[in-house]
Amino acid sequence: MIKSLLRDESGATAIEYGLIAGLVSIAIIAALTLLGGNLSSLFSTIANTVAAASTP
Repeated sequence: MIKSLLRDESGATAIEYGLIAGLVSIAIIAALTLLGGNLSSLFSTIANTVAAASTP
């Protein structure tokens, strides 16, 4: 019974998927952190342009 438990690798797949999901989430958080300032300034520019265009 102990030998069969040691040879069982079904839990390893779940751990690998968990590690991959963790790495992907870290990459997404890093990308959003790096691009956050740029996106904020882009939306501010768009808002100012729309506000200026709507003023008669």
